[in-house]
Amino acid sequence: MSDIVEVRGVRIGEGIPKIIVPIVEATREEIIRKAESLAGVRKDIVEWRADWFLEAPDPAAVEEVLRELRGALGNTPLLFTFRTLKEGGEKAIEPQDYAALNISAAKSGLVDLIDVEIFTGDKIVKEIIETAHEAGVKIVGSSHDFARTPEKDEIVGRLRRMQQLGADIPKIAVMPRNRKDVLTLLLATEEMAAEYADRPIITMSMSGTGLISRLCGEVFGSSCTFGAVGKTSAPGQMNAEDLDTVLELIHRSL
Repeated sequence: MSDIVEVRGVRIGEGIPKIIVPIVEATREEIIRKAESLAGVRKDIVEWRADWFLEAPDPAAVEEVLRELRGALGNTPLLFTFRTLKEGGEKAIEPQDYAALNISAAKSGLVDLIDVEIFTGDKIVKEIIETAHEAGVKIVGSSHDFARTPEKDEIVGRLRRMQQLGADIPKIAVMPRNRKDVLTLLLATEEMAAEYADRPIITMSMSGTGLISRLCGEVFGSSCTFGAVGKTSAPGQMNAEDLDTVLELIHRSL
């Protein structure tokens, strides 16, 4: 049984997979308007994809938006993510600037979780994780492969590496080329959750082919899933309301 990660009363790793709704807008006004529009939407966590923000990665501009976001979201947990171009995001960024941005977000007191791309370099990753933990912020360690699905042992190996580096929630997203690739991701998820994980994990197979992996986390061991409200942040995301319905149906049948 994986340990629970709790943020603002949301217990990640327990029960129904938690729904993370991303905000992917370009301007401060659009970002805050989207956050306010989520008030009545079924969600557990909101992710701000700061790489979509036109003024990012300027830490001062980012913190200004974070302050408004915190007010708009109330007590909903906020996950801060700057997804780099090399892992499917909107902007390229130098490793030192990436570190500075995430450290600034962690120290702001405005975010609950930060996504850290685990293969940015061990020194930088450890620095971000240590600073975040000192500030009481949890880390989602992440790896994304938009070209393929690695072999099962490689997927498990990446997740274990995230755990070793101190990520509170290891996360991997991979692209399937066929249906067998989806099974590979699910087998890796089950193995990691059953044999190695001492904390919650998040896994997903992207695109329409991989959609089933976003729905069956409670069966195989993935603790969270991403649901869109309007614009999606990755291929294969379902509408958050539909996702909630399916997750609840599966939970009641287990």
